[in-house]
Amino acid sequence: MVKSLFFLTFFLCYSSLAYSQNSENVWKTLGKISYKKEYDELMGFKIDKPVFSDQVKALNNKEITLKGYIIPVEGYKSHKEFIFSAFPYSMCFFCGGAGPETVMEVMSLEPIKYSAESITIKGVLQLNDKDINRLMYKLINVKLVKS
Repeated sequence: MVKSLFFLTFFLCYSSLAYSQNSENVWKTLGKISYKKEYDELMGFKIDKPVFSDQVKALNNKEITLKGYIIPVEGYKSHKEFIFSAFPYSMCFFCGGAGPETVMEVMSLEPIKYSAESITIKGVLQLNDKDINRLMYKLINVKLVKS
């Protein structure tokens, strides 16, 4: 009985540790990409297309949990669609402080109130290496985990 209780406790602690490490390391995994130059008919010149690593491809259409920052696209209010960044607004990709792999489009099930502080969300990751008018990462069916 004591052994069973010990193993159950160990398993629960290990599982929660693995979960927390997973949510903290997802941004790092999403950074494991390279680029290839490819001619784009619409643009009329070569553009950088993302090439996703096997680790990133393994996350495609999987539910992930991420901690990050809301980058509002339509004022500072509640949003169902927004950009989510691994870094605060002052260091985000759009401000020159990071790469495009550090941001993603978010489609939330419920409006999420803007905050300058980090939040934690979960949703299903979709990879994009085709549409140059969209970001390379999109998170759908998003729910707020922690604000």
